[in-house]
Amino acid sequence: MPDQSQTSKDERPNNSPTEKTQPTTNAETKAPGKNTGPGKANGKANGNDPAPYDWVTQRSACTLPKIFATLRAEVEKDVATRNSLRPNIAPYEFSMTDDINTFTVLLKANELQRSVVFTLADHAIVVRDGHSSDQANDQANDQATQMFEVTLAFDDAGKCRLKVDAQEREFWQVRRMALEELMFRGL
Repeated sequence: MPDQSQTSKDERPNNSPTEKTQPTTNAETKAPGKNTGPGKANGKANGNDPAPYDWVTQRSACTLPKIFATLRAEVEKDVATRNSLRPNIAPYEFSMTDDINTFTVLLKANELQRSVVFTLADHAIVVRDGHSSDQANDQANDQATQMFEVTLAFDDAGKCRLKVDAQEREFWQVRRMALEELMFRGL
């Protein structure tokens, strides 16, 4: 017969180290309406009242400027990682420039310069195929072509969602959509 003095996995209190205590954007959160009642954790009474869902704090993290800052930091890591993967004698290099509401990822090679531009707009984060030039063919394209827009939605589960063309995306998917061709095609 099993020892009844041991606590099963399902009977751990809410402050168990195996549970997430700091929900973040696009990560699993304790969603509204998921409380199983006062004094209950995982459907078991434990004498502790669960904290109410703090939707205001979660929603305040789901703003374009905050998501733009996160995206900028992650793109900067992507650029550093991609540069570290280049051969020692590579004739190209990736770099990043930024301004208050814009940052640009640049590919520079001997006769070629291409870029992807991320801009924080009022309604979205706009991603454009930026200025490119091909000195060998004396062609220059000063017109930036919009690739896509990233919008946000705070859903009924209390999660901040990035959307591109009405489809939910993770941060890494947005970065791949923007940078994959620049970083990997034709090199």
